[in-house]
Amino acid sequence: MVYSTPTELLPAAFPASLSPLREIPQPPKSLWVEGAVPADDLILLTVVGSRNYSTYGKQVIDYLISGLSGYPIGIVSGLALGVDGLAHEAALAAGLYTMAVPGSGLHNNVMYPARHRTLARKIVASGGGLLSEYPPDMGAAQWTFPQRNRIMAGLARATLLIEASEKSGTLITARMAVDYNRDLLVVPGNIFSNNSHGVHQFLKLGATPVTSPEDLLYALGFTPEERPTTLRLDLTPTEMKVLELLSEPRDRDELIRLLGLPTSEATTLLMMMEIAGHITCNIHMYRSLR
Repeated sequence: MVYSTPTELLPAAFPASLSPLREIPQPPKSLWVEGAVPADDLILLTVVGSRNYSTYGKQVIDYLISGLSGYPIGIVSGLALGVDGLAHEAALAAGLYTMAVPGSGLHNNVMYPARHRTLARKIVASGGGLLSEYPPDMGAAQWTFPQRNRIMAGLARATLLIEASEKSGTLITARMAVDYNRDLLVVPGNIFSNNSHGVHQFLKLGATPVTSPEDLLYALGFTPEERPTTLRLDLTPTEMKVLELLSEPRDRDELIRLLGLPTSEATTLLMMMEIAGHITCNIHMYRSLR
């Protein structure tokens, strides 16, 4: 069902995809929806993390969410700056449904953060949705964010935590997911980074570590298609060397240096391999898709 303007739904009228919210402590008395609500057969994954994300965090988001493309999975997040916004953008890029749950009402003039109002419109225009328990003209306040976190935690089958310091507000959502008997998935990070301390707290307490899209798919109840274990025979020796060098992500300049090719020749090679879908590049970091 699609709503062209913010529309109030009472609990009795919640579609099946929103019905898990009736089961959580302090269930919402009503919900305001704009755009499309998730299809009833869609498995929802909430993605949360730090506002001050690192290059590693962005790479993780792009890698994991792009690997869900083609599966009936939807991404839920809070529209906040940082990991939330990246998760929505990655879902859109992968052709996945995404729902934003801001800490404000849904009218454009109060949507928080203001910097992501364009993203909110993009989500709706792309077939996603906006969800809030606050009246459409209600602005954000300090208390609205912890309260809306229970919506994100309760709505999805699992919550994925990507980068969070020990005092990050996003840990509230992670704790709620556990309290609501939802799966908590975490991406291990650099042990020397403050952005990993909050994540590793939950890892020590038994949260499920995620290091690949396949881990996510298994956690959400899917059996992912097996990836080929051998390289395609139509790759040239130089292209195979690129993939061997990309056994781990590498900076563009480092990769070109290791290839030992003239810069112009290496740049063309990498561009053609990216077009062919063998590799991908994010912020000058290349990784293999094989």
